Amino acid sequence: MEIEIYEIREHGEMADAAAKWFHSKWGIPLEAYIESIAACVEGEKSVPQWYVAAEEGRIVGGMGVIENDFHDRKDLTPNVCAVYVEEGYRCRGIAGKLLQHVCEDMSRMGIDTLYLVTDHTSFYERYGWEFLCMVQGDGEPDMTRMYVHKM
Repeated sequence: MEIEIYEIREHGEMADAAAKWFHSKWGIPLEAYIESIAACVEGEKSVPQWYVAAEEGRIVGGMGVIENDFHDRKDLTPNVCAVYVEEGYRCRGIAGKLLQHVCEDMSRMGIDTLYLVTDHTSFYERYGWEFLCMVQGDGEPDMTRMYVHKM
């Protein structure tokens, strides 16, 4: 089956399903996703943006771009967030395809630098991201890795 990448701003009919899917993966209140995805669909600004990877209409992966992904470095913006691929679809290049698509899309909108917080090491480097610094996550006791990608 073919995995397709969808920009939610172009596919508003997927907004509710995407909000529920992201909520189920990350536990962030559903209302927060509904609000952010609605702002994306309204399209007044380049951020926030939301993307999903789907197979035959079923969401199997996704990520967003928001101003700040719950960390203390408000100057490092915008942030790729909520990166997730369903377990049964991992190791098939879906995350890489999503990351590439998001970077290209943001570049078309005039955004040439993206940031990302993660606990992963070595994964994002495969896709052109570089470790930048450690940041303090909101309410987190430990520091988290911050990556940067310049287009």
